[in-house]
Amino acid sequence: MTEQTKSYDASDIQVLEGLEPVRLRPGMYIGGTDEKAWHHLPIEIMDNSIDEAVAGFAKKISVNLIDSKTIEIADDGRGIPVAEHPKFPGKSALEVILTTLHSGGKFNNNVYKTSGGLHGVGSSVVNALSSEMIVTICRDGYEWRQTFSRGKPTSAMTRGDETTAHGTKIRFTIDDDIFGVAAVFKPVKIYRMARSKAFLSRGVKIEWTCNPELLTEDMNIPEKTTFYYPGGVADFLAEKTDNKPRILPKIFSGSVDFPDDSGRVEWALTFLTDENGAASDDGFFASYCNTIATIDGGTHESGFKAAITRGIKAYGDKVNNKAAANIIGDDVFDSVAAIVSVFYKTPQFLGQTKEKLSNPEVARYTENALRDPWEIFLASDPKTANAVLDFVVNLANARIKTKQVKDVARKTPTKRARMPLKLADCSKHGVAGTELFIVEGDSAGGTAKQARDRATQAIMPVRGKVLNVVSNSDERFGNNKELNDLIDIIGAGTAKDWNDDKLRYEKVIIMTDADVDGSHIASLLMTFFYQMMPQLIYGGHLYLSCPPLYKLTHGTESIYVDTDEQLDELKNGKYKGKKIEISRFKGLGEMMPNQLKETTMSPKTRRLIRVELPPRTDDGAEDTEKTRTIVSELMGKKPEFRFRFITEHAQFVKDLFV
Repeated sequence: MTEQTKSYDASDIQVLEGLEPVRLRPGMYIGGTDEKAWHHLPIEIMDNSIDEAVAGFAKKISVNLIDSKTIEIADDGRGIPVAEHPKFPGKSALEVILTTLHSGGKFNNNVYKTSGGLHGVGSSVVNALSSEMIVTICRDGYEWRQTFSRGKPTSAMTRGDETTAHGTKIRFTIDDDIFGVAAVFKPVKIYRMARSKAFLSRGVKIEWTCNPELLTEDMNIPEKTTFYYPGGVADFLAEKTDNKPRILPKIFSGSVDFPDDSGRVEWALTFLTDENGAASDDGFFASYCNTIATIDGGTHESGFKAAITRGIKAYGDKVNNKAAANIIGDDVFDSVAAIVSVFYKTPQFLGQTKEKLSNPEVARYTENALRDPWEIFLASDPKTANAVLDFVVNLANARIKTKQVKDVARKTPTKRARMPLKLADCSKHGVAGTELFIVEGDSAGGTAKQARDRATQAIMPVRGKVLNVVSNSDERFGNNKELNDLIDIIGAGTAKDWNDDKLRYEKVIIMTDADVDGSHIASLLMTFFYQMMPQLIYGGHLYLSCPPLYKLTHGTESIYVDTDEQLDELKNGKYKGKKIEISRFKGLGEMMPNQLKETTMSPKTRRLIRVELPPRTDDGAEDTEKTRTIVSELMGKKPEFRFRFITEHAQFVKDLFV
């Protein structure tokens, strides 16, 4: 028995009070301490104001980015209650809400029918993770004010001047002790948050203001503006698809209440094409629940897609188009621009930061709500309905043909759907100068599509961590659509039937986030290529991209930085004592298209790492036994091999860029 076990007694049990658990384990409440996490904090405060608006008590919300670490959000709602809380003598309801987990009005359906906040967690968590929070309340005829720091009051609540105004204003500064000194708010990200909250809350005005010192020309956002979408998601979709070719002459949109006053669904949809009438690369699908972006989808997406797909198939059956029977959801939503937003009393999410809705009944409610309006929409305009049907049938036929024909010639802009639907192919004929970027995630894939050279650069998004072909069976690999799609896209076959003449791209570039998860995904993809098509590596065709970690801005000068060491060197050298703004790129999807192009995709300014293998042996074997053993051990199921390799070889890593 170890000394540590012997000394374990009641005195070793730690009791955390108040908001201490949040500061000790912030990842349990906001998913981590990275850029995504600290940008989640203003969402929580903004959602409380949106809840007031959705409930009918607020008409205007303001979002003011004061400096790179401080933001102020205000509304003209009822104002947080300031009277003494009956269960906490001597404390106002305001102080209880901001210093106690699981307190607030979200638990009472008589106060809020639906809510987007963290049900009594959001405001207090933001307070716990802020170095300073200043709260101003207007209600009951007076202005009230109280200050907090790191979850604790730093002043008593004070009553100020008389006022007829009403509402809540919260200003907070993110805490460097939690997020680090490099943590800063990105104006573009906050701007987009405010805009999305506006179109999801129709009729609510959201005023945006940003400190002009935080804005640079490449951000392309205003210092001040007002978001106002009286038509909600339909207005926003019209704005997003303005001047783009589309099939539907008018956007299909509407709003329907769910049964038993449990909520409602709002939606907007159109079909985009390119200049030649083929499926467009500009499509997107966005879903929300209680104004929270559900980036991983959920049951409301499933219900929406089922209603639209079944409606088109039913119309095809009605007009006796037998090919409509082959349509699946991927055919319908390959080129759709759509938004679905549900408001629901009792939402259930996967994860604290609510990225996927899981209520099974919402799928049924959403599908039932959409079914009749969609069928009526199609029946009322046969010309448009036939155009939609023909468009989707063509995509279905192309998908079926892709399965039947393994060797696929390079597509032209009018034959896009012959390849896997997620592929945004390049238009250049021939292999010379062409590049396939395998991109981590749909969000980064969307940015890469905007940043690419359409003539020579193709984009294929992959979702998360792909299958490890070393530690999984051949059967699992055979059933893995994503990896088999990559084999078809590259076109030259696998190790046993490799044909250089059928290779469709000169370079295959793995482009993942500059973090641990991104490196893991890149390792899995390199393992896949090594196992399934080592000829790609021996031929010098496989590369890794090198996105930067930071952007350092001083006045009008911007520098991209690859490592923490380089950042420290610049801060303590060239920019010592100067006012600089440091932005950390958590993921490729967080970068603007022009930034991604400049740093990672343009052959003129990017850097690549070429993936290489030891030379083949004299007897013609594909590689040496040593290489096989290393790959098997490092990518196998036993972590001790990886740990030993890292500790023995980390000191020898050098600059590998080419």
